[in-house]
Amino acid sequence: MEATLVPIDFRLDLRSTLSDLQGWFRTDGWWSPMRTPEGTATLHLRRGDRGVEARSYGAGTDWALSSVASLIGVHDSPANFVTDHPLVAELHRRHPGLRMGRTGRVFEALVVAILTQKVTGKEAHRSLQQLRYRFSDSAPGPEPTLRLPPDADRLANSTYYDLHPLGIEKRRADTLLRAARMAEEIDRLATVPSTEARAWLERLPGIGVWTSAETVTVSHGDSDAVSVGDFHLKNVVAWHLTGRPRGTDEEMMDLLEEFRPNRGRVVKLLETLGHAPAFGPRLPIRNFAGF
Repeated sequence: MEATLVPIDFRLDLRSTLSDLQGWFRTDGWWSPMRTPEGTATLHLRRGDRGVEARSYGAGTDWALSSVASLIGVHDSPANFVTDHPLVAELHRRHPGLRMGRTGRVFEALVVAILTQKVTGKEAHRSLQQLRYRFSDSAPGPEPTLRLPPDADRLANSTYYDLHPLGIEKRRADTLLRAARMAEEIDRLATVPSTEARAWLERLPGIGVWTSAETVTVSHGDSDAVSVGDFHLKNVVAWHLTGRPRGTDEEMMDLLEEFRPNRGRVVKLLETLGHAPAFGPRLPIRNFAGF
């Protein structure tokens, strides 16, 4: 185990900044198992009096510790975002510690995005958990219940018939297997701007604008990426910015245009207000493994 302290001289809400970055909050802080270029690692972060205290376990410890500044959004510049929109300006003032962190691990972010395509959050979470147990191992460190992200090589050598029992239907399975076979190329996208990374990813069958946006928001900390095609997001934006409970993707992008290059940041701020009013039945939780 190795440890370090990342001093900070800005407001930081650790929970809101890390909430989407492939880890778990527990009573003692945030835990994130990961696969790094130097090996596997488990990173533990907690907010201390002097900054963010980080501990890491495993062969990839040095890489994991070097990523802490990016994870907590040191690269981000929320203070540079200025708007005269009354609601958004008030939300921005109310949440000064919300920053756009980035993992630098593109394939891991893409796997989560693919599994979340066109299914409920519970379905995606269930499939991801099963994927971790079928194609991965326990994470290094003192937390025996933590599992590493799926191993790309093991995934690449599997078939659709291995994934179907995990609740992953053929369309997502094919996309996932295709990505696993290109994992090294995909991870190299961490070194290019997010717009280039998105264009590259969207050339792959099964990966569209929603999936690429979900990916680079996590891997690159893209403050402008918006998940067009999301089931709920267009309604959240329409409800909070116009008072109408339903909207379209086109309307959402028109409403967000004035906030470029911080459209993704504005979406995160609006999401702190909650969902749009619900009408009709919820989508059912399906079990693809039984189909």
